[in-house]
Amino acid sequence: MRTILKSVATALLAIAAATGAVAQEKKKVEVIVFPGGFNWPLWTAEKNGYFAAAGIEVNITPTPSSEFQLTNTYAGKFNIAMTAIDNVVAYQEDQGPVKIDNPDMVAVMGGDNGFLSLVTVPEIKIFEALKGKKLSVDALSTGYAFVLRDLLARHGIKETDVEFVKAGGVLQRWQALEKKEHDGTMLITPFDITAKAMGFNVLAYAAPTYGHYQGLVAAVTRRWAKDHEAEIVGYIRAYLQSMIWLYDRKNKAAAIAILREKLPQMNQGAASASYDALFAAKGGLFKDGKFDMEGIRVVLALRSKYGEPQKKLANPAKYVDTSYLKKAMKP
Repeated sequence: MRTILKSVATALLAIAAATGAVAQEKKKVEVIVFPGGFNWPLWTAEKNGYFAAAGIEVNITPTPSSEFQLTNTYAGKFNIAMTAIDNVVAYQEDQGPVKIDNPDMVAVMGGDNGFLSLVTVPEIKIFEALKGKKLSVDALSTGYAFVLRDLLARHGIKETDVEFVKAGGVLQRWQALEKKEHDGTMLITPFDITAKAMGFNVLAYAAPTYGHYQGLVAAVTRRWAKDHEAEIVGYIRAYLQSMIWLYDRKNKAAAIAILREKLPQMNQGAASASYDALFAAKGGLFKDGKFDMEGIRVVLALRSKYGEPQKKLANPAKYVDTSYLKKAMKP
């Protein structure tokens, strides 16, 4: 009899546990990203179950442009934007392509140094040859366009010497450049790797030019963050778990398989080169999710120079909140 009662009790406990597990549904998080291999940590967190372990279900949406990404994040359609820190600054300072009422976006995790490069069609091998040519941008008011304008100025090319054409996000710009609809644009790794393999030229890399530059960040609106700390902390924790796994060289083959599953058009050689660039011991994606404050100062200096209406911007801390990252890094 005791054996039967014990079995019944065990069964009831199992049912209760299963019921509790069902009741604790994973919290959904909408993330909007620019298409590209720099989303590798997100794909890895999804594939390896890190998001699930953090109690969240992440839906990843590619954006056609920074304007679409930021305006829809402010509108509440997306919760986390993997975007350039400059985009956060632009809308906060009313220098974005569209006006946002009561902007309250803040960066909660650092991602990379931008991996920016000025890439041109095969026929253009030097800056001087850019005169009279078309250069594509996401928007003239975005930070990567500021880097382009500054690189041109550093090499003696006036803005009146070229024609700027709005072409959307990095994927759209690369597709237009590949078709030679434009003569040059700013690309991000691994698009530059693909471009070089196809005979296109890299005239300049931004990182060596500036020394420091903060590119990608995870950004949220403060009003959403107020009631969703657990989701943000879980997201960052899963992202950092991915970084640990991706930086472990013994996982390179499995990591490349994840990349090629998401980007089947990328061949093995380009995928391997992308891994080596994005997870390089020096200059790769930020392992710890911290911000490069000197890099943000460079972003602010460029925006102070080229942004409209013109403002003197010099305080990186105004645009970041490190509290979520600190909580995510706790055991």
